[in-house]
Amino acid sequence: MSMRTARLGLLLASTALAGPALAQDRSVQLNEISVEAVGPGPAVAAGAGLGGNVSGGDGGTAATSGGGGGPSGITGYVARISPTATKTNTPLIETPQSVSVVTREQLNDRNVQSFSDALAYVPGASVNVSGFDPRFDQVFIRGFDVLSNQGTYRDGLRQIGSGFIFPRIEPYGLEAVTVLRGPASGLYGLGSPGGILDATSKRPVFAPFGEVWFQSGSFDRFQGNFDIGGPVEGSDGTMAYRLTGVRREAGTFIGRGTNDDQLNIAPAFTWKPSADTTFTFLSEFQVRNTPATVFYYNDPGFRVTKYYSGDPRFAGLDQTQYRVGYAFEHRFSEDLIFRQNFRHYGVFLSAKYTGIDSINAARTLGSRSTGYIREGLVQQTLDNQLEAHLVTGPVTHTLVAGVDYAHYGLSNRFGAGPAPDLDLLTQNYGRQFIPTPTLGSPTRQAQDQIGVYLQDQARFGDFILTLNGRHDWISQDNRATPVSAVTRQDNTAFTGRVGLGYILAPGLVPYASYATTFTPQVGTDVRGQAFKPATGDQIEAGVKYLIPGTNIQTAFAGFDIEQSSILRTDPTNIAFQSATGAVRSRGFEAEATANLAPGTNLTIAYTHLDFRFVNQTSFTGATQDGNRVSGIPSDTYASFLTYAFPTSSPLRGLTIGGGIRYIGTSFADDDNTVRNPTVTLYDALVAYDFAAIDPKYQGLRAQINAYNVFDRTYNTCAFGNCYRGAPATVIGSLIYRW
Repeated sequence: MSMRTARLGLLLASTALAGPALAQDRSVQLNEISVEAVGPGPAVAAGAGLGGNVSGGDGGTAATSGGGGGPSGITGYVARISPTATKTNTPLIETPQSVSVVTREQLNDRNVQSFSDALAYVPGASVNVSGFDPRFDQVFIRGFDVLSNQGTYRDGLRQIGSGFIFPRIEPYGLEAVTVLRGPASGLYGLGSPGGILDATSKRPVFAPFGEVWFQSGSFDRFQGNFDIGGPVEGSDGTMAYRLTGVRREAGTFIGRGTNDDQLNIAPAFTWKPSADTTFTFLSEFQVRNTPATVFYYNDPGFRVTKYYSGDPRFAGLDQTQYRVGYAFEHRFSEDLIFRQNFRHYGVFLSAKYTGIDSINAARTLGSRSTGYIREGLVQQTLDNQLEAHLVTGPVTHTLVAGVDYAHYGLSNRFGAGPAPDLDLLTQNYGRQFIPTPTLGSPTRQAQDQIGVYLQDQARFGDFILTLNGRHDWISQDNRATPVSAVTRQDNTAFTGRVGLGYILAPGLVPYASYATTFTPQVGTDVRGQAFKPATGDQIEAGVKYLIPGTNIQTAFAGFDIEQSSILRTDPTNIAFQSATGAVRSRGFEAEATANLAPGTNLTIAYTHLDFRFVNQTSFTGATQDGNRVSGIPSDTYASFLTYAFPTSSPLRGLTIGGGIRYIGTSFADDDNTVRNPTVTLYDALVAYDFAAIDPKYQGLRAQINAYNVFDRTYNTCAFGNCYRGAPATVIGSLIYRW
């Protein structure tokens, strides 16, 4: 596997705080097994649980606070708290917006292999719009592309991407994934109207633990994972570490010479000198090699042929990335907390690909061309938060004020050239020399964003009022060649959210909210004026219910989102674009998540979506007003169930599970001329814990996961192109936890 290397840049942030280390109460959960590690003092071994979920707290600790620490109050597939929606430890049922959490136990049970697949059972999410594609973590929420709209976050900080280059997220390195549906600009700034995805990195815990996975599966897949950590010896319980890694060598169903290889290693370190202060260092180094194209030549009429556009002689997308950062929190008192989160990211990409441009009438030769891309992206993000609790008469307030900053610099070079014809009869892939095209002059882009925000969660009686507002200043520079003038574009925007919930009964909260969003757009119109930002707003109303005394959560929400000032072909001059387009997303979602017993979990998700152009023209200038946006299904249903046989059963130690994913019809193109058919896919799980045979095998588990069990052949067409879906895939795992 060819790889590019990058030097790691290391930012060291230290804070000197006087005073003795105080006792710390920390809870470490491996699913249903909970142990205490108190520091200073000796740590307690973590043990081994059914699904290997290592979690660091109960929502009141720094590791799970609003400083990017992620969800807490987790039991199986159920999480009760997530800071993503409010940057505070607000229970999900009291958050006036739709929020879903994919926990570590669910990721383990489904043996999720890509970040986008982690969202396959979440309402409102579409993950198969472009078929099988290991190059990107592409997810659509309520119809909107989260990836290209900069709606992907890690540990509460935006993960910026542009052009062809986007940071990839390894799901094994995550503690959880939170999906906040609907606009989030009032807290986070520019982003997707559909919502944001926040991935929580695994963090150190103050108890020793470890696990290793050995995997083998379809298409010559071999993979090893490890996750180890615990307190640092001699630190009196004030320091802990964690080291997570993945090594994979795999092919894909696309064909010979297409890989899905990866090396990932993620060290983390926590220093907790007192009960009030926590500093966590987070880092990662990752190298990936995937095909640079997954496209099969399309015949007219949206028909996918058997002719793969790529060629192993000139193929491969090599991406190297690294990140270093920290999460800092200090409690001045129970009512005043300061947090600072920082990350530096670097991503470097080299991609070579071929494409079949046309096929002759006799269908014996395919005319081809090549492309060569080299890109680099460096970004820094910083978020400062101050949380305060106060009381004014009968009203209690949770206030969050913050200032954040984001910067990225992107460099891009592209070259194109000819390739020898492909013999369609012999399909002579890899048997011809293909010259590398000359790279063109570089283009460079830089963006800076500064935002200030304020949020008040006011509680009076059984009413919960959430108000937040934010103002952003964004500047963007673009340079086409080394000698060209810099094109500068400045934007400012105010966004916000207002939400009201009412505790109708214990665990039952109806709510309504209104939120706005914006997204800057690069370029100029026919008059040479910069495009104004795309803006959007959403009205949402729903009800959430956490059944008292259980781990069963349900939610229902209806929504109406409109985004305006998006780019469309200028109907007066089709050679240009204008920021006068608009789309509208309306629908409703229903969700249920339950932990019924240790190892027995259920998740159900249904979405009905009507996503249409309000004002749009095609590249030919034809109107598309009222058409549905292509590739986005109108109805989706997904459910996944696991059942662990109880210890009293003769089948104790055995866990079985399965999932169903129904994807409703959608249009293949924005002109709405051809429909995609519906498709139903099935997944399966069988696992066995060998401790049921003899306690000496505690922690040893075998697991088999199957995806698209019945090998359903299906294609997905969107934006005028069609893509192949993944066939039946099986992965076997041998897992040991201690």
